[in-house]
Amino acid sequence: MATPTANLERERLLQLAEEYRDKGYEVSFHPNPEDLPDFLRNYRPDMIVRRGDEAVIIEVKSRRSLNSSSRQYLQNLAQSVEQHPGWRFELVMTNPEDAVYSPKAESSLQQPEIETRLQVARQLATQHPEAAILYSWSLVEATLRLVAEREGMSLQRLDSLYLVKQLVIEGAISRPEYQLLMDALSLRNAIAHGFKATQITQESVYQLIDSAEHLLKTLQVSAEAD
Repeated sequence: MATPTANLERERLLQLAEEYRDKGYEVSFHPNPEDLPDFLRNYRPDMIVRRGDEAVIIEVKSRRSLNSSSRQYLQNLAQSVEQHPGWRFELVMTNPEDAVYSPKAESSLQQPEIETRLQVARQLATQHPEAAILYSWSLVEATLRLVAEREGMSLQRLDSLYLVKQLVIEGAISRPEYQLLMDALSLRNAIAHGFKATQITQESVYQLIDSAEHLLKTLQVSAEAD
């Protein structure tokens, strides 16, 4: 009998498959090794979706199903995928944090407020890069919501991964921006949950801030063109 965790992961996987099909992707569940490219022969992804020259490896996990072995597997898989243009990796958690903070949230930050706070984050990065990336990420999320609003997107959830994924699918952010954000999100999550993150540097925070400022500038140009 399947465990509640396995059922939860399967339900989320099916939901994702439907979302991708609606976007015009071809969906393949648990593809056989002979159907995978050579660099994925040692893996068994939960799902692969393809559209044109784009391919996405998708793994769905619950926090209860993650252990040191599965974390290492996912890390190796992500690194293998990153080395191949046209491919990207997406880890989807079945129990995101979004429902926790929404009831206490007021209105989202607007562009002038984000710009001011990004300067604070840049100063914070010189002395405390770990704190700076947490703060910077919150500002990036607010920026991404503005981008989604500008694009007329209807967001079904508020969690970070969903937001970034929807924006890249809609073409609102570029592939390099997507990869930078995913890398930063991984660092942010490690710190937010009390793990050491040795890859955080002042430069990595600046890259995240630069990305947010670029998106804000794009929004400004778009608004002035209307």
